[in-house]
Amino acid sequence: MKKFSIPSIPQTTNKCVRFPNDIIEKVEMAIDGKNCTFTAFVVEAVRVALENIEDDQ
Repeated sequence: MKKFSIPSIPQTTNKCVRFPNDIIEKVEMAIDGKNCTFTAFVVEAVRVALENIEDDQ
């Protein structure tokens, strides 16, 4: 069993990113009613994309 440890909040930096309106609408529909923010969704999507790139190399 994995041992519990109190998580730390990673340092963050504000970045201004422009999204096409249709992408914003799709993300908002995907997270509607879930305990997820737009930012959290985008961060996770980028993490997965980076892992996929690493796996392909």
